[in-house]
Amino acid sequence: MSFYLSKEPVMATSKYEEAAYVLVFKTNVEYKKDLKVIELCLSELGDINDWHIDREDVDKVLRIESSSDDPEKIIKALTKAGYLCEELTN
Repeated sequence: MSFYLSKEPVMATSKYEEAAYVLVFKTNVEYKKDLKVIELCLSELGDINDWHIDREDVDKVLRIESSSDDPEKIIKALTKAGYLCEELTN
């Protein structure tokens, strides 16, 4: 599956057959144990189709496929859990 930095709907090519937004964030998630916390935060939002954190990247990039274009909601949820989360744009 290919992702692009975009706020335009991207047709999902995975198991999800609906239009989705791809949102990209810089985080400070370093450890595997943090992934469970992130998973809980994102599952509470309800409109996240898929997500991935590249902990090897210098920016610890979080890529989210969502049916909603609301990066502030994601930033707020992760910040509340104690993580840095800033939207990366083109």
